[in-house]
Amino acid sequence: MIPESFIQDLLDRVDIVDLVDGYVRLKKAGANYSACCPFHNEKTPSFTVSPTKQFYHCFGCGAHGTAISFLMEYQGLGFVDAVKELAGKVGMQVPEQERGSRPEERGSLRQLTELMAQAAQYYKDQLKQSPKAIDYLKGRGLTGEICARFGIGYAPDGWQNLATIFPHYDAPELAAAGLVIENEQGRRYDRFRDRIMFPIINPKGEVIAFGGRIIGQGEPKYLNSPETPIFEKGREAYGLPQARQALREENRVIVVEGYMDVVALAQHGVGNAVATLGTATTPTHVQKLLKQVDRIVYCFDGDNAGRKAAWRALENSLEALADNKSVGFAFLPDPEDPDSFVRQFGKEAFRTLIAQATPLSDFLLRELGQRCDLTNSEGKARLIHEAKPLLTRLPTPLLRLQLVKRLAEASGFSQTEVERLCEIRGYAPPAPPKAPRQAPSLARILLRLALQRPALAARIPLTHLSPGPERSILEAIAQSLSSLAPNPGYAQLREALRGHPLESQVDTLAGELIGMEMDEELVESEFAAALERLQEGDQKAAFAALQAKARQFGVAGLSEEEKQSYLTLLSQKKEH
Repeated sequence: MIPESFIQDLLDRVDIVDLVDGYVRLKKAGANYSACCPFHNEKTPSFTVSPTKQFYHCFGCGAHGTAISFLMEYQGLGFVDAVKELAGKVGMQVPEQERGSRPEERGSLRQLTELMAQAAQYYKDQLKQSPKAIDYLKGRGLTGEICARFGIGYAPDGWQNLATIFPHYDAPELAAAGLVIENEQGRRYDRFRDRIMFPIINPKGEVIAFGGRIIGQGEPKYLNSPETPIFEKGREAYGLPQARQALREENRVIVVEGYMDVVALAQHGVGNAVATLGTATTPTHVQKLLKQVDRIVYCFDGDNAGRKAAWRALENSLEALADNKSVGFAFLPDPEDPDSFVRQFGKEAFRTLIAQATPLSDFLLRELGQRCDLTNSEGKARLIHEAKPLLTRLPTPLLRLQLVKRLAEASGFSQTEVERLCEIRGYAPPAPPKAPRQAPSLARILLRLALQRPALAARIPLTHLSPGPERSILEAIAQSLSSLAPNPGYAQLREALRGHPLESQVDTLAGELIGMEMDEELVESEFAAALERLQEGDQKAAFAALQAKARQFGVAGLSEEEKQSYLTLLSQKKEH
């Protein structure tokens, strides 16, 4: 793990306003700064950055966090990579003690990415020397500029070309990186030969794998790197780093099947396309993409294979959906693929096709309907049977309600019967009007003050508070103080609580405070008043308990200590 002390020092050195403003144009709004949220599509700014508390909060989508969280969400980085990125911006060196890996493992991973970078440069150099490869790419309508943007190269024909840049061709790391293959006789040869090479790049900009397309005839048409310690194909998408700016501008990603499709679309001005890596779309792909955009459109061939791929994509998208996210399906006329379609019909025709994509709900019902004969009772029963496992995986109550209604119409069952047969809860009626807003409890006041100045949590007699969520959060804050520097700010506290079960509740409460600025004297006076109220409450409770015992057993039933306490509290009560 990265030492907690380094995280705290890093956040002390970073100004979140400067960081966010480098990606999203901020405007002064009172004591804070605001902008349209970069994490969801909106026209009215609801994204606020607090310079005093060093965190951001979106009142629209709930996005919340520190400078580290912002880089993780905005650039799709993991925690360690976000810390490294942030440290680099302020000239700090991250201690070589990465989360969850031993030193020898870290060295091995670093060595593999260095080998892949060398191979990528070699393939790019070979492309410049191969008229055959250059003519092929020109014939596909690609320019040198777009090839350079995607780092496209060429693996020449031959068995051991990589030996020219890797003198230790027998090194085990070359096989571990997937660059070479060993046959049964133990002889090594290059995995990629006579292929156009598409480097696969992770969010840090490192080459982690390759996709190679054969020139001319032959099988397989595409050959991909195997899974390695630095490459897991179910997690990566080709072209995602190059598409990032277009994704923010369009708030929509187009998922296609081939590397050439992504590059050809970018060549023609459609920059928001990515491709899965020789595998079906996975739930991880969907979750990763929906963190960056509100809409996914899958673009597949219109043949039977394309529809099967689309159905797998639908199944893997269900659990990642939210009511503010959407998925559509665009099918190309046979025999076109995105590459050939955009070259033949142009960008606007392709954009129109994407804009008219079939909604997930329509595609789901149409496909199920084609599997069932809805002219008889058996077919209608099968429709509900087929729909049940899909409906139960949908976390979106509004979309599920719409699907239930349409299934009821198609099957002849009532809406209630469909919900019962599919074992899903029906739509709850509107909640009754809320009771008048009550003043915040003493525990909530203390919690708000502790979020303003975390060190206050150590001065709160927590056992005197009633059990509840506020007390639990205060206990978590107090426990975290041991790992923090004296007088930490909210950002330091928030990172110390990363991964804590109460993390989301802390975010919600902190969001309420973003517009509440208190100077240090006011915080201290409010805190003293709250502690005084807490003490008064303790005294009232103690007096009530002693009074009840005295009524039941008489004053003689009290111990000498209890009698003294009772008399003291009674005199204090009379004074007030």
